[in-house]
This record gives sequence, C-alpha cells and structure tokens, in this order.
Amino acid sequence: MKNNYQQWLDSTIESLGDRQPKLLLHACCAPCSTYVLEYLSKYFEITVFCFNPNIYPPEEFYKRRSEQERIINEMPADIPIHFIGTEYQSERFYEAVKGVEHTGERGERCYKCYRLRLEETARTAREKGFDYFTTTLSISPMKNAEWLNTIGGRLAEEYGVDYLFSDFKKRNGYKRSTELCRKYCIYRQNYCGCIFSLRESEERQKMKEQEVLA
Repeated sequence: MKNNYQQWLDSTIESLGDRQPKLLLHACCAPCSTYVLEYLSKYFEITVFCFNPNIYPPEEFYKRRSEQERIINEMPADIPIHFIGTEYQSERFYEAVKGVEHTGERGERCYKCYRLRLEETARTAREKGFDYFTTTLSISPMKNAEWLNTIGGRLAEEYGVDYLFSDFKKRNGYKRSTELCRKYCIYRQNYCGCIFSLRESEERQKMKEQEVLA
C-alpha cells in the first residue's frame, strides 16, 4: 500500500496551531517552487535553499538561480520568504553519481542526486536552526515521491531536524504550478538539469523528429 504523503502533510499543518515554524525548502527550480511557496507560506517561515550542483551548464545553473530569486520577490506570501543560494559545485554531483551516470531518469542516478541535495539541505537546516526541511522535487510527475520521502525521513533521524513529508503534485499541485508559471512568465527548462538528462532530452527530440519525417 502506497503512503499518502498529502495526508501526512495535512496532519503536520493541522498540528501547528498558531505556530509558524522555520522551514528550509530545497528548490530545484522556480517553476517547481511556485505552487509550493503559495501553499506553504501560509503556515511556515520559509527559506528557499537553491542547492543544485547537478545542473549543466554553469550558465543554466545561474539562470535558474536568478529566476528563483525573482519569483520569491514577485510572488505574494503571507509570511516573508527568504533565500539562500549556493555557488556552482558540479564536482559534487559527478562524484555522487559516479558509476551510475547512464542509468536514465528515475534510475539510480536520480536517487543519488536526490540524496545529495537533500542531505545538504538537512545539514544546512541543522546548522542554521530550522524546525523542518523538505524539497519541491515531488511536484514533478517525473520525480519519485516515495524515494524523496524515504530519503528525507532517514536524513531527519540522522541530522535531528524534522522532515516535512509531502507530495506536492497532489491536489493539482503540478497543474497549479504551470498556471503560476504563465502568470509570472517564468522560464521553464526542457530537461531536468544534468548533462545526462540534457542528452536524453535531445535524443528523445531527435526520435520525435525522425518519426514525423518517416
């Protein structure tokens, strides 16, 4: 039986009462963060954590980081939203996925990438005294919410900071994110982020073009 992480999130929010805990929210990109910020900023004091060493090339990394900062400044929020942006650290990604580079999206490469980004989020949350940490990644239909929540739960035990269990694609979260992207004219990339996903995306596009010409 699959876990219902939306129900877990509902229960956590209900338990907050009048409290507004500090949440460190790992954000993979501005499009994925839109709905999550709209939703959670009613209940948490959010700091967006932009740690994505997987993104290739460097120009793409800084473009996505800049777009993330812009949307934080432009979107209304019940509680002010803060931002922490890291510099480009691609070597950490390549080291993490060494040996599984070509396992494809939703394969072991992605699992190790999830783990890398979530662990840095957990570590930062502990160092800076946050009450919770979580990630926007689960809003994507291409991302494995079960993996993300399992990793998050284990890291919560290891680092002593609560993980906010969630599956943001539920309740039309992904649909709402696309609406917000149109509203704020947000740049939407056509690949997940790493050089391997870029190559896979280009290969899929070539195959589609060949099918049209056939």
